[in-house]
Amino acid sequence: MPSLLRVDEVTVAFGGHLALDSAALCAEAGTITGLIGPNGAGKSTLFDVICGLRTPVQGRVALGGRDVTRLGPARRARHGLARTFQRLELFGRLSVRDNLLVAAELGPDRRRAGQLVDDIIDRFGLAAVSDTSADELPTGTARLVEVGRAVAARPSVILLDEPAAGQDHTETERFGELLRALADEGTAVLLVEHDMGLVMNVCDQVYVLDLGKIIAAGPPATIRTDPAVLAAYLGDL
Repeated sequence: MPSLLRVDEVTVAFGGHLALDSAALCAEAGTITGLIGPNGAGKSTLFDVICGLRTPVQGRVALGGRDVTRLGPARRARHGLARTFQRLELFGRLSVRDNLLVAAELGPDRRRAGQLVDDIIDRFGLAAVSDTSADELPTGTARLVEVGRAVAARPSVILLDEPAAGQDHTETERFGELLRALADEGTAVLLVEHDMGLVMNVCDQVYVLDLGKIIAAGPPATIRTDPAVLAAYLGDL
């Protein structure tokens, strides 16, 4: 399968500290790729580089084979990239439906924006809250709306930063099914998540980041038993 997202040897420095040190990964069409690691490992910094909020001192980011390293976030979005954030970034005073509509009307198929929003509301189980203001939602539901809004932009690559935070066990299981369905439709999903059950159950490939370096990469079964990963991260859970 083609790599819709490719990150090559990306380095980011804050003063004399390397937040990312030659980090590299790829996310392929139709797959879910996990990015895990302890707090402070550099996961959100890497997301910022991928979506154009931070420029690396060296390295390259490519979307669909196109070098986008020097492009801003808006242009990367037009090339098929969408992202959610660790801190919720919904429009609090707008309804769930209108939050989704904002993204759908900026997407490639704006003439069908209303139908697309209806489909997402149905698919994500949001009908009961579709007219509720986003700032009135419980955290788990708000996270779901944020993912739905990213999907409404019709991306080919979607970055999800701790999307299961605030969800209970049942919500997380259903969310995993939604992610699998997105991937099955051809989307490349890159997932940062601390819920290891979710990561190991849904991801096809997992990268482990520690102190700015990718220390391991492989399928979940390999990552579970990797000595470096156990020492740096999983062994502390």
